[in-house]
Amino acid sequence: MTIDFSAYVTGLNTEPGHEHRQALESSYHEAARVMSPQGLDHYLTGMKAMGTLNKGEDLILTYVQEMPGVAKELGEDVIPDIVSALMKLASHTSGTVVTLVMTNMPLAATRLGDADVMRSYLKLLHQLAGKAPRGLRPMMENMDELLSKLTLGGLRRWALWGAQAHQRDLDGQMAYFGLKTESSRAVLQKERRGTLFVDNQRKLNFYLRALWARAFFMRPTSGDYETRQGLKPFIEDFQIHLPDAFDPFRGISGLEVYRASAAHCAAHMVYTRQPLSAEQLSPAQMKLIELFEDARVEHLAIRDFPGLRKLWLGFFTAPMTPDEEFVELHPMMDRMIRLAIALLDPHYRDEEPLINDTASDFRRQLEVRADDNQLSWDAGITFYNKVIQQVALPNLRVMESWPIPYRDDNRYLWAFTENMFLESGLDYLPEHKQQVRKYVSAVEMANEVDCELAGDDAQEVWICATEFFPYEDEGISYNRMWGKEPVSAPYHYQEWDYHVQLFRPDWATVIERRQGKDDPERMDEILTKYKPIASRIRRLIDALQPQGIVRRRGYEEGEELDLNAAVRAMIDIQRGVMPDPRINIRIDRHIRDLSILVLMDLSESTNEKIGVQEGEPEYDMAPSILDLTRESTGLLAWAIDAIGDNFAVHGFASDGRHDVQYYRFKDFGQPYDDEAKSRMAGMQGGLSTRMGAALRHAGWHLTQQAAQKRLVLLITDGEPADIDERDPQYLRHDTKKAVEDLARQGVYTYCLTLDPNADRYVARIFGENNYSIVDHLERLPERLPAVFAAITG
Repeated sequence: MTIDFSAYVTGLNTEPGHEHRQALESSYHEAARVMSPQGLDHYLTGMKAMGTLNKGEDLILTYVQEMPGVAKELGEDVIPDIVSALMKLASHTSGTVVTLVMTNMPLAATRLGDADVMRSYLKLLHQLAGKAPRGLRPMMENMDELLSKLTLGGLRRWALWGAQAHQRDLDGQMAYFGLKTESSRAVLQKERRGTLFVDNQRKLNFYLRALWARAFFMRPTSGDYETRQGLKPFIEDFQIHLPDAFDPFRGISGLEVYRASAAHCAAHMVYTRQPLSAEQLSPAQMKLIELFEDARVEHLAIRDFPGLRKLWLGFFTAPMTPDEEFVELHPMMDRMIRLAIALLDPHYRDEEPLINDTASDFRRQLEVRADDNQLSWDAGITFYNKVIQQVALPNLRVMESWPIPYRDDNRYLWAFTENMFLESGLDYLPEHKQQVRKYVSAVEMANEVDCELAGDDAQEVWICATEFFPYEDEGISYNRMWGKEPVSAPYHYQEWDYHVQLFRPDWATVIERRQGKDDPERMDEILTKYKPIASRIRRLIDALQPQGIVRRRGYEEGEELDLNAAVRAMIDIQRGVMPDPRINIRIDRHIRDLSILVLMDLSESTNEKIGVQEGEPEYDMAPSILDLTRESTGLLAWAIDAIGDNFAVHGFASDGRHDVQYYRFKDFGQPYDDEAKSRMAGMQGGLSTRMGAALRHAGWHLTQQAAQKRLVLLITDGEPADIDERDPQYLRHDTKKAVEDLARQGVYTYCLTLDPNADRYVARIFGENNYSIVDHLERLPERLPAVFAAITG
């Protein structure tokens, strides 16, 4: 087949017999052997693009000669990405540097070994072209040494360190990227990894083929952009993904880590017949099921190849390094590791009988149904139910920090049918699984109910339609004596995990509860206590109250005709004088279409006294943060009620992600009467502050209101925190995401914080102009109405 290269190449002599023509033909024939027709089309299109850059014939010839080898190594789908990257680089640097980048493409393809990793490498080059343009050329000249010692993650950290350190020193850039400075060599040595995947891929292929007499597809993953640990091994699309480098582990070489990891992943693929259902399982239950499934597939592999036991068991029995000896494991993680050893080694005896009994029972079941992975499901749930009575569960990050590097992340085991909305991009709405409540007569209640005191989790609750009084009638019904405020059905909300940049579905559970009541006169006394402030608030009310319809005269255009001005204009016309054209009346409708929800943080910290220390004589009489919150909210509720805006007063506290307690003291549409006042008077503080889930639920209540403007006014004395989260950034990022999500739904969020140190985080969560800090807590009652006026006026 003869190709008209003149249609694709500009800047080269394509006449028959010319050396350029010979290079083009030989390279095209090489490309035709490794590419499909579509790949050849991409190849020729890239050839034409290189010619249009006007960067010299060396770039075109380098592309023509080197690209077939790159496509052979990584696949032809990477050609458009490389062409696009070269064209972007051409706008930042010279043709010589772009040619050097293309010259190093075969080396990068060989060392990186994967198309996705190559795309990340191209992004890094584009990033460096903007940050350190003088460093690209010396870096390309030393790429052989760099890629022989560094993974892509290590190369990224090495390069970005140099770009940051020599941002304004152009000569320093060239010296650093040319490996001519001590700092360059020092950072290179620091980022150097032990064993690279590309150096051992063929050995691993032969190793697995020798075991199972079949081929396994393995790919490197570059997961160590920000950490030295990288990604865990995983199985996806029937391919084994291994980290692009492994460091030695407790004296075990990196090659042995690769062998153990590859054999473990292959065992999953060989001995797993069907996935397990993940429905209605908590993350902790899934981790324990995975522990037993790892033991099951390793048992089957050891049955066929007994030498694998020594390979895998060595990771558990190897002596810890001095740094690890000072790290205290969570009791649950310690049990999981000891259980893994007991499942792998039949001769191991643990000091805890539960672990020995569990391992013995599991091995007995393996003799009967080792090929059924439902065995792992049953064993994991049984062990979970037993161990949960002895030790508290850690948060999910602790359970995911499995210290043994060769085991994969077990995504291959599960069938996640409930997470399809993540892939489809659908918004997740709170679930409404209503508890059945049946109103019955007193006779039915007495004859049919076996247990009068149903729990919160009862599927069906019977409620007596009339008050039921005992024989010893003291004027107090059974409901008053024994009854309790009902709780709502659970509302499940997603949470944002900033580590993986994804939502965790159904992660936080919000339950609406009722707190006790108190004397409503307590709220009315607030107006007397703060009489000077109430007078100022009255002026605020007069300024904000809607004026209805206002007619303004003197406009050329308007809704009505001003008869007096029209008559004067006609008189001026009769006199031959230019009339005043402003003869219309404009009608302005001053209407406040606002729904506001005041959301109070009622965590344990609100019980702290202000201005005194515990033990001082006046401690008991001193006001608490909760007292000031109640008083300020009472003043604000009085003001909003007088203005006529639609408003609600809610509060929240949390006891872990499974129990975010939400309190509704006054609802939308409910009058601010004695019922609402008595609930606000009885508000109490306790527990923690899971702010993101509470904001999402408050926003859901606001979206049910047909208002033009919807506002959440959050009053808090601290940052988001909860008992099951040790990472302080996690709930901050989730709250920030909740605020952003509400803004997209048309719900505006404003934070009034009582924390004097809130400058560290509040602006990042709510935005620069969406918060106020109350430096002196005693001024909260006067600050809150003023803030309301400023943001709604």
